[in-house]
Amino acid sequence: MTLYTDYLDEIETRKIQGLHPKPIDDAALLNEIIAQIKDTGNEHRKDSLYHFIYNTLPGTTSAAGAKAAFLKEIILGNEVVEEITPTYAFELLSHMKGGPSIEVLLDLALGDDDAIAKQAAEVLKMQVFLYEADMERLESAYKAGNAIAKDVLESYAKAEFFTKLPDVEEEVEVVTYVAAEGDISTDLLSPGNQAHSRSDRELHGKCMISEKAQKEIEALKLQHPQKRVMLVAEKGTMGVGSSRMSGVNNVALWTGKPASPYVPFVNFAPVVAGTNGISPIFLTTVDVTGGIGLDLKNWVKKVDPDGKPILNNDGNPVLEQKYSVETGTVLKINTKEKKLYNEDGSEELTDVSKSFTPQKLEFMKAGSSYAIVFGKKLQTFAAETLGIEAPTVFAPPKEVTNEGQGLTAVEKIFNKNAVGVNSELPLLAGSDVRVKVNIVGSQDTTGLMTSQELEAMAATVISPTLDGAYQSGCHTASVWDLKAQANIPRLMKFMNDFGLITGRDPKDVYPPLTDVIHKMLNDLTVDDWDIIIGGDSHTRMSKGVAFGADSGTVALALATGEASMPIPESVKVTFKGKMADHMDFRDVVHATQAQMLKQHGDNVFQGRVIEVHIGTLLADQAFTFTDWTAEMKAKASICISNDETLIGSLELAKSRIQGMIDKGMDNEKKVLQGLIDKANKRIDEIKSGEKPALRPDDNAQYFAEVVVDLDEIVEPMIADPDVNNADVSKRYTHDTIRPISYYHAEKKVDLGFVGSCMVHKGDIKIVAKMLRNLEAAKGKVEFKAPLVVAAPTYNIIDELKEEGDWDVLQKYSGFEFDDLAPKGTARTEYENILYLERPGCNLCMGNQEKAEKGDTVLATSTRLFQGRVVEDSEEKRGESLLASTPVVVLSAILGRTPTLEEYKTAVEGIDLTKFAPPKEIPGTTRSVHF
Repeated sequence: MTLYTDYLDEIETRKIQGLHPKPIDDAALLNEIIAQIKDTGNEHRKDSLYHFIYNTLPGTTSAAGAKAAFLKEIILGNEVVEEITPTYAFELLSHMKGGPSIEVLLDLALGDDDAIAKQAAEVLKMQVFLYEADMERLESAYKAGNAIAKDVLESYAKAEFFTKLPDVEEEVEVVTYVAAEGDISTDLLSPGNQAHSRSDRELHGKCMISEKAQKEIEALKLQHPQKRVMLVAEKGTMGVGSSRMSGVNNVALWTGKPASPYVPFVNFAPVVAGTNGISPIFLTTVDVTGGIGLDLKNWVKKVDPDGKPILNNDGNPVLEQKYSVETGTVLKINTKEKKLYNEDGSEELTDVSKSFTPQKLEFMKAGSSYAIVFGKKLQTFAAETLGIEAPTVFAPPKEVTNEGQGLTAVEKIFNKNAVGVNSELPLLAGSDVRVKVNIVGSQDTTGLMTSQELEAMAATVISPTLDGAYQSGCHTASVWDLKAQANIPRLMKFMNDFGLITGRDPKDVYPPLTDVIHKMLNDLTVDDWDIIIGGDSHTRMSKGVAFGADSGTVALALATGEASMPIPESVKVTFKGKMADHMDFRDVVHATQAQMLKQHGDNVFQGRVIEVHIGTLLADQAFTFTDWTAEMKAKASICISNDETLIGSLELAKSRIQGMIDKGMDNEKKVLQGLIDKANKRIDEIKSGEKPALRPDDNAQYFAEVVVDLDEIVEPMIADPDVNNADVSKRYTHDTIRPISYYHAEKKVDLGFVGSCMVHKGDIKIVAKMLRNLEAAKGKVEFKAPLVVAAPTYNIIDELKEEGDWDVLQKYSGFEFDDLAPKGTARTEYENILYLERPGCNLCMGNQEKAEKGDTVLATSTRLFQGRVVEDSEEKRGESLLASTPVVVLSAILGRTPTLEEYKTAVEGIDLTKFAPPKEIPGTTRSVHF
């Protein structure tokens, strides 16, 4: 058997699934195909030509290297292929983006044959994915007097790779497709339980929404061949929950445009919309693909004659339709006027100027946001090499300033890390900024896509300007099934070779670790002035400011050490009153959402940074708040800590990083040791008063302020998906916050889950303490519902073992994970026992473990989306209700929600996660940084 015959077998298997041949990324296979092309009598020659031309992945895949080398031989006349002329070979090279193709183009452009050199130069002028080694070759040739190098550099300085592209069409006709009513989770576009197939774009595309929806979209395309299908979230926000690049890829696959005729299943320019716009993290992903994201505002609050909102019986504003976007509605987007019109253009429906800023229009013209990032870098290099000033081609960065105005915390961080700023005054919210990134995280269900993006943009090594980067194995931690065995080792090797610290060591020096990515990044962030980018919506650190991002933005940050985005507005959250002894900090988190909505009516957190003045909680505990902000639809969050608290958090981070070093996880560049050194430097700055903990200026300007009254929090609270709400748009949001008394101790609980990134070591200790208390009171502990416990990291388990809490959990567990023999199949049925699961996402991710269909799950996690933790059964909708650890544990023991008195009794004497509003900062610690 040859690799090619194996490939033919795979093609037949995919045919049964209704799939085309899988794109080729392996050089060994492509070399066999090339040999068959050279053999003019080969029975497979015709198909081999097809695979070579149309079905080979570009970038830095090994197959791309083989393809580029063969095209070079054709251009030089060393090989003759009737179907691929030298001119056609140049065209094929032009679609290969970077890496080997750039190397070949430079070889040809700087070679001895003038005619070939000129052709190569014309192709090279339209390429943007050049790296330092490529630029150095051009610079050296230019300095040696090479005329072609000078010509190429002059073209780059003018940014002809951008200016010669077609402009964005002035009028975009769309036909609507309503994907769902209410908020649309990215899980609908790319289900978590199909995460294993994300890097196989055609296969993964079959999981978007439903087969019925896919057929309806195809029918709309046939009915409206000159229009683009616009995916709509009616009465909701599009893309809540995560960036989910695979979701945008799926939308583009079904509704977008092909990026290249020679690259299969890679589409761009999707059009998505929502009544309440696009979730901020998802909108970034839309930008990556050069897409359009619209805020429709097609439903508005009905008001009385005094202009006040009219409320329904539930106290919610009554909405009235401003215009219809039901499936099949034809609309016109005018990108010049930045307006949305009806079909014939006679009626303006809404202003969409936020969707067509100069920067977003550039992304659309270039086909992606990172083509612009690379293009700007290339133009700057060329101009500096030629000794000229680069002409203004790209939209100038928006620099918002106001002399005398103070800065919020996020404004301070962005100003400190800004790159290429012209203004002498500090930049304020609304400014467009390139910033240095300090820490990057990649998680395992998006990691393969990130590696593909890195290959596509021809990156081979991590940016030297990054302080550190980590590749996790947490999303596939629960079950070491055949899909994980096929994907994860390959991912870990790629990322380890690229320069990341990886949860799994390709050389098996340290055991596989499946720590939750966000918790790891929280430990690896050792400076409150840092910027963190991570491939997950819960990249929300309690030190620095962190942004969840799509796989493309993560790849860009890994390759360049930079990110570009507007400085977000901030909402200031402070606290007053006293936290009751029987309450847990998780209830403060829930209360923040409830009290914010009560104070402002609308979700003022959406799309903004939540600056929470938390002061007295260590990073582990404060992470419970920052993590939750993803569900509040915030763009990011920042914890304002006291000096002593921040020092404590940094000491804890140091100890955990040292634990990683002791396991053998550091690499040749000693990245982890570098983080410890950085933490020590920051601690010294704080102790000396040279640079106290980050704080905003007193005269900073906020979009809004929220004051959370701790005195109002008198009983535990539950975030309820409200699955039976008559208004579909109110289901599965995080806005329905209810006290436990609402359920009258009658709400049946089928499964309890303590785990995910929302818990810290204290939560697991609470579980152990409750078991001890019940044992002392009743002699034994009996569960009336299963209780699944998954610590977020191995470091936490190590600490629990040292402190004696793990023994208690082991005593009552009916199942304990075994890393030497991990589960090979997902659990589908549960007994009424305690399950000690492997560190990782577990039920929260929903791609491996799930509750039984139709269950009511009470969990500490963040995800209450339909079908995520639990799917519907034929008889009953599945529910994922969210609460504090003690409420979850007690409910699993009782098999129902508790009364307030039952709860108070159960937590008596237990050290819950306590919180008190920070006191006024002593005058002695004030400095210019305040």
